[in-house]
Amino acid sequence: MADVTVNLDTLDFAGDDKVIPFQVEGLDVRGRAVQVGPLLNAILERHEYPPVVARLLAEAVVLTALIGTSLKFSGKLTLQTKSDGPVDLLVADFSAPENMRAYARFDEERLAEATAAGTTSPEQLLGAGILAFTIDQGVGMQPYQGIVPLDGSTLEDIAGVYFRQSEQLPTRVRLGVAELFDRDEDGKPRHGWRAGGLIAQFLPQAPERLRQRDLHGGDGDENSLDVADDDAWNEAVALIDTVDTDELTDPQVPAEKLLYRLFHEQGVRVYEPQLILDRCNCSRDKIKGVLSGFSAEEIRESQENEVVSVTCEFCSTTYHYQVEELPVAG
Repeated sequence: MADVTVNLDTLDFAGDDKVIPFQVEGLDVRGRAVQVGPLLNAILERHEYPPVVARLLAEAVVLTALIGTSLKFSGKLTLQTKSDGPVDLLVADFSAPENMRAYARFDEERLAEATAAGTTSPEQLLGAGILAFTIDQGVGMQPYQGIVPLDGSTLEDIAGVYFRQSEQLPTRVRLGVAELFDRDEDGKPRHGWRAGGLIAQFLPQAPERLRQRDLHGGDGDENSLDVADDDAWNEAVALIDTVDTDELTDPQVPAEKLLYRLFHEQGVRVYEPQLILDRCNCSRDKIKGVLSGFSAEEIRESQENEVVSVTCEFCSTTYHYQVEELPVAG
């Protein structure tokens, strides 16, 4: 894969909906950065989510894009939350090399109560539960699943816990979402969304720099990484933590420009961007295959005028089937 040291005078910016891998050799850091615009708007507009739900799902989309584009095989990464909050389910999955889809489920009554009470931060909307990352490498391969608790922390922090537990790598994640109001070419009011994110991991060549420490208390996190005294990683985290939401989402501050601002003194290099597309993998045949597992009674209860209709939760496409064309499970 081609790489180039960031030089703002000569660099062609990748633009929206492309994940940019990067490396900072001076700090032993590698990572990925992204800004999403058209893709995010396409996902959110077809569902007409309330703004607080849209913002939460946008964070999940960015996080999934950052992690999913690191897959080195033609598999699928799925991020899923299950929780007791007003937004009880988030699902975003990335099918390598480029297809993204996502949806959210929420309780309208509980969401209205939360909005009236002003308790609509992402952590409050999710409540307590779990965040699961599932990696499916395809037929014949055992899926891998990593699970971390939703404990009132941000998705940024929870993702860091996931990487510490699953990959044993110090990781810093930043996520940002912005709601935009402007005017189109004809001067009419226009509403849209943008989101951005960055993930950085500490990958020193000398393994002894990833010192171990023993934790006690039965939290399942024994032998966690302790790099508190490593100057390179501390510097990287300090720089990353200077980023604010505006910089992550501003179309005038593309990802390459942000990386240059953060790491130009250490020599940041960017690699070929990876496109992400709003593309669902549902199909008429796949949905029919799911219906083939239904009993005759379930088919009868689902049909209307001898037609069974199924709408994909991700892309909102509706498929119609005549009852007689559906195989019935024994």
